[in-house]
Amino acid sequence: MFNAHSLKHTLIGDRAFYKHVVAVLVPIIIQNTVTNVVSLLDNVMVGAVGTIQMSAVAIVNQLLLIFNLCIFGGLAGAGIFLVQYAGADDEEGIRYCFRMKWYIAVAMLVIAFAVFLAFPQQMISMYLAEGTAAADAAATLQHGLDYFRIMLIGLIPFAVSQIYGSTLRELGETKLPMAASVLAIVVNLVFNYIFIFGNEGLSILPFAPMGVAGAAIATVIARFAEAALLVVIVHVKKERFSFIRHAYQSLRIPVSLCRDIIKKDAPLLINEFLWSLGTAMMMQCYSVRGLDVVAAFNISSTVQNLFNVVFLSIGNAIAIIIGQYLGANEVQKAKTAIWRLIALSVATCAVMGTVMALVASFVPYIYNTSGEVRGMATEFLYVVSVMMPFFAFTHACYFTLRSGGKTLITMFFDCGFTWCVSFPLAFCLANFTAMPIIPLYLSVQLLEVIKCVIGFILLKKGIWAQNIIQKEEQLAEQPAV
Repeated sequence: MFNAHSLKHTLIGDRAFYKHVVAVLVPIIIQNTVTNVVSLLDNVMVGAVGTIQMSAVAIVNQLLLIFNLCIFGGLAGAGIFLVQYAGADDEEGIRYCFRMKWYIAVAMLVIAFAVFLAFPQQMISMYLAEGTAAADAAATLQHGLDYFRIMLIGLIPFAVSQIYGSTLRELGETKLPMAASVLAIVVNLVFNYIFIFGNEGLSILPFAPMGVAGAAIATVIARFAEAALLVVIVHVKKERFSFIRHAYQSLRIPVSLCRDIIKKDAPLLINEFLWSLGTAMMMQCYSVRGLDVVAAFNISSTVQNLFNVVFLSIGNAIAIIIGQYLGANEVQKAKTAIWRLIALSVATCAVMGTVMALVASFVPYIYNTSGEVRGMATEFLYVVSVMMPFFAFTHACYFTLRSGGKTLITMFFDCGFTWCVSFPLAFCLANFTAMPIIPLYLSVQLLEVIKCVIGFILLKKGIWAQNIIQKEEQLAEQPAV
């Protein structure tokens, strides 16, 4: 029989619980909110130059997202262990995981530069629909290449920021990564205006507008600023961030831990690569309907990201809070906390989705683009606003499974669903039907309901609730690399 009191106890925590959540969550929300507000302004600045330029930047950013998410997934395997070592107060284990992140990041940078430098034109051209006017296609390609070549430089400081920033967040230190992001955002915004508009924006400047190339230069400068702040503060304040002591005196990682991280990391890396590639390919499916669809999708995605900050931030909080509970062998606490965190995420996203629906018809007007693009972007936002609570639930499921080290299941749950269910439907509807773009997009997004059911079953089984770290004395007996 339905028990309202029991359900309330399951989904709603006490004041101490929410105090802990707020301490972890608020700096992450601030960081993500400021990042996405400036991303919106950045997008508007590029859009002011022209719709073609905005589409070119959107295409390149979709390609760079593959690298960004691969870094995220690649470092996450070490992060699963690191957060549990933090829960167990094992500082040497934290250092091992920090070193492992460097190995992973350097390997991924080498691969990314090799691929992106070899095939930039071919990758951008995939998004140019056959019916696009030759002049528009050529202009989009050239703007995309100009932006791409400069943005590649920024991959290096981005990787460094992710190594340091993710480590700090996993240790429960969310304020410094937030401060670094705010610095990067301010730098990016100021230099965006300077380089995009040049002496047309500020007459005292000695150079002409640089357009999309200026936007790329500003982003790269901002990424170097963010990385520099994180590295300098961590190394100056060694008493506070004690893991950094002796972190570079040795490259040592115990073989057993290295093997275990790779075992957990491989599915996460594969997942992020395939998921981001699948997302890029779904955008390519939508792009066969023309550059206006690319522009509208870019507007809606930028606005959507601003409203998504709550459930995205709660996902990071889940990784920290649940991971530390598991590392401290407080499994029951983890099981209790996860349903309360999910309830918080879904409830807040229902509110955020409602607000987004209310402003959806107004926001696209801040862009200098056609009425058709604005109208399409509004309809995309209506679809997302309805689906937001479902996205919140599946996102929480992903981070819960990952926190317990169930990375293979995480991979099948995330990218497996994208490639086996979402992408085939998007491809078939885009290429073999005349379905208008909005019903097509809605049909693909509604598949998230199926993913919610799968996620609920996996969480209910409790297979994720496990401590995966080895004891320090066991590690000491292992040979090292």
